[in-house]
Formats: sequence, structure tokens, C-alpha cells
Amino acid sequence: MESQAILNLSQLVDTNFSKSVELIYNSKGRVIITGIGKSAIIATKIVATLNSTGTPAVFMHAADAIHGDLGLILEDDVVICISKSGNTPEIKVLVPLIKNAKNKMIAITGNPDSFLGKQADFVLNAFVEKEACPNNLAPTTSTTAQLVIGDALAVCLLELRGFSSNDFAKYHPGGALGKKLYLRVSDMSEANQKPAVTPNTNIKDIIIEISEKMLGVTAVVENDAIVGIITDGDLRRMLTKTDDFSSLTAKDIMGTNPKRIKANAMAVDAKDTMEANGISQLLVEKDGKYAGVVHLHDLIREGII
Repeated sequence: MESQAILNLSQLVDTNFSKSVELIYNSKGRVIITGIGKSAIIATKIVATLNSTGTPAVFMHAADAIHGDLGLILEDDVVICISKSGNTPEIKVLVPLIKNAKNKMIAITGNPDSFLGKQADFVLNAFVEKEACPNNLAPTTSTTAQLVIGDALAVCLLELRGFSSNDFAKYHPGGALGKKLYLRVSDMSEANQKPAVTPNTNIKDIIIEISEKMLGVTAVVENDAIVGIITDGDLRRMLTKTDDFSSLTAKDIMGTNPKRIKANAMAVDAKDTMEANGISQLLVEKDGKYAGVVHLHDLIREGII
């Protein structure tokens, strides 16, 4: 029932929607979103979505507004009022106060002919035939419709502003989502030890280097450039092929075409490269020189995986 209601919303979109988007986009103020009951909860989610996508927004509870919180509304702010019926007592008290302050008002309501619908500058029709609640009482379908309209507004504004993934990262610096957008390979590799041997390093010293640096790998480096890689797996394979390895050196067992990544690459790119090649480490380069190792465990620790 809710999915059908969302589908029906597309038939209700008219110039009120585009004009509402233009009003908010061209406004020098914020968006104040208000409602009561379940509509108030939906309002807080829409506020959060707008704020995270570049449109400053503030929630104002309709009941609190008529008891002092009207001071939240500044001269250039646009007010969005959410109400299924558009005729609740709090709305009837609040709307004239907003109109007296000459703030532009957008209504999201299931009843365009309601008090709210008639007073608003623009009406976004959130009509639903019936609530999903079997008693047709608990706000279910109606709040879903309100939420979808809020998301549609946010996405239109996001596109008008040219809001990019880099902008998104500024507003989401914490958690795995933010890290995927801003964390770079160097942020992880610089915290690791930097295992390195030369092509002529003997097997004993290679084993010591891999063991001490605890990354399961060492780069083989010549004149600061990566010429090869030796992993734990390479050492095990060496033991199956020869009984006398005392004379072997790094150049005898190293892989000569190691997967590598630039230090300024995004951490999520390192994840993709590891997954595509079935490996757990990448050698890191900066300006053509060996700069360290990034490990699968680094990505897990940072929440990238």
C-alpha cells in the first residue's frame, strides 16, 4: 500500500514543487521545517537530509513554536509546514503567525483544501488514499509520502547546487561513510612500519625484516624505487622448492611486478585493487619512490571494509 502511494505521488507533482525548489534555492536564509506528532518526526529527518546535502535547515516543533520558539524564524527563512490533515489546532494557530512575519511558506499536506493548504504560498500534495494501518488511523502511508517529498526536495536542491562527493565528505567526516570519501592511502600507510630489503639481501635478513615489520610482506627496493616484493607466501613456496636456501637472495625469490598504489589515492581504491587481485597488501609509491605498505587490516580497522 505504501509503495503504491509513493508511485501515485508522481501524478501529484506540479509547478508548486518546482517553484518550491526555486524558492529554497534562491533564499538567503535557512529552511525551517515544522510539524506535530508523527509529522514532526518526519520533519526532523528531512532537516537532517537537507543539512547533509548543503541546504541549511532547522527543525521547529509546531507546539513549541507557539510557546516561544517562533524566535527561530529569521527574516529570510523559508518555512515548510508538514501536516496530513492541514487542520490540526496547533497548525491553525501557527500558520497566521508565520504569515504575519511575511516568511514564505510551503505546505506538505494530504489535503490541499485544508486551512494550511489555503494559507501556504506553495502546496506539495502528499495525498494518500489510506493508511497502511488496518484501522486507517496510525500515520504510516501518509508519513512515508511526506518523507519521499522531503527527499525529492533535497535531491533537486543537491543537483542545483552541484553538490559533489567531496562536498558530501565535508558534512560526513565521521564513520565509514566519511572515510570512504576522504581517507587516503597515505593516511594509513604512514602509520605502518616500512619493510624494505635490497635485491642482494639474504634469506635470513628477509625473514627478520618481514617478521619485525609485521605486515607479512617486504618491498625489494633499489635506489628508492620498488623493484620487487616478497610475501610470506613467497617464503613458503621457496621452502617447497629447495632444501638449501642459504645462498639465495631477495632477487631469487621476489615477485617482479608487484601491485602498487599511489600514496594520494583514496583508501577505497586500495580496497578495490585488493579485492580485484585477491591480495591483502599493496606497496605504496609517492613521486615514483617506495613509500610504505597498506594492508587489508588497515582498511578493516578504518571501516572501509
